[in-house]
Amino acid sequence: MTSTDTPENLNSPNPAAATDAPNPTAPDDSPVMLALHQTALGGPEVLQLTELPRPAPGPGEILVAVHAAGLNPTDFKHRALSIFLPPPPLTLGWDVSGTVMETGFGVTLFRPGDEVFGMLPYPYGAGSHAEYVTGPTRAFTAKPAGIDHVQAAALPLAALTAWQALVETAGLRAGQRVLIHAAAGGVGHLAVQIAKERGAHITGTASAPKHDFLRELGADACIDHRSEDFTDTEERYDVVLDALGGETATRSVSVLRPGGVLVSLLSSTEETQAAAEKAQVRAVTLLVEHDQAGMRAIAELVDRGRLRAHVSGTFRLAEGARAHVLGETGRTTGKLVITMR
Repeated sequence: MTSTDTPENLNSPNPAAATDAPNPTAPDDSPVMLALHQTALGGPEVLQLTELPRPAPGPGEILVAVHAAGLNPTDFKHRALSIFLPPPPLTLGWDVSGTVMETGFGVTLFRPGDEVFGMLPYPYGAGSHAEYVTGPTRAFTAKPAGIDHVQAAALPLAALTAWQALVETAGLRAGQRVLIHAAAGGVGHLAVQIAKERGAHITGTASAPKHDFLRELGADACIDHRSEDFTDTEERYDVVLDALGGETATRSVSVLRPGGVLVSLLSSTEETQAAAEKAQVRAVTLLVEHDQAGMRAIAELVDRGRLRAHVSGTFRLAEGARAHVLGETGRTTGKLVITMR
């Protein structure tokens, strides 16, 4: 599952970067850690490898030694703009895969040494682009044994978004027809697999070189967003999952059958809402939530071989700015992951 748009295995050979990377042999009781930190909003250059105090778990929390953490478009946006989070200083990152080091008061689900993965509470729980992070116990579940930490770290935010959009919000059922925009992206390629597992007929939009990749994942039809108009069809969908927003969301209303649902991952416009009301369809905006039940459902799909993240590139923590540069091109297939150990 590759794409001609994006190079694979983008590990940097830069020895200087390697010397700045976290030391995996550092003692676990070290009071400090390295983090990809920023003290100002701006471009990728504001990200600096910084020594910070290592956090301690509070009641109902666990301390996780982060092995890997996924990157998502929301990381790029929050690095540059004050959206949900308070102004810097801050450390971004919501995806986590790692090992439990300590448990806070009242924690019964995990013990030190357990391998876990999950999504920190969005949006205010950011901080996984670091050697250690704390988070509420029920934001995590056991990491599937059949995948490594890189694969696990690529899943939480994007897979939860797809699951909450298609399964919990739209109630996607077998035999229904779904259109997934940006289907080769982080959320999109996981949404294709989840929709396939639900028994839906799937159409995905992506550039032509990525169509074979989408078909391997289970897409039944593909639309080249560069040369084809997705509205130029007699096809009518029960569900549209839109990660692009704006005009794409508004135009998507026209390909929904009455009673269908448009789930957007960006804020809905008045034009979209007006078009949806006129067409007698539902248009909603989804903000992903941390959810242990959802993570368990995702882990179960992984265990059954029905869901797998496609990782286009991995970057060491010291190379985080490079990862942001690549991610912001919007051309990566699947996910990018930062590794700490």
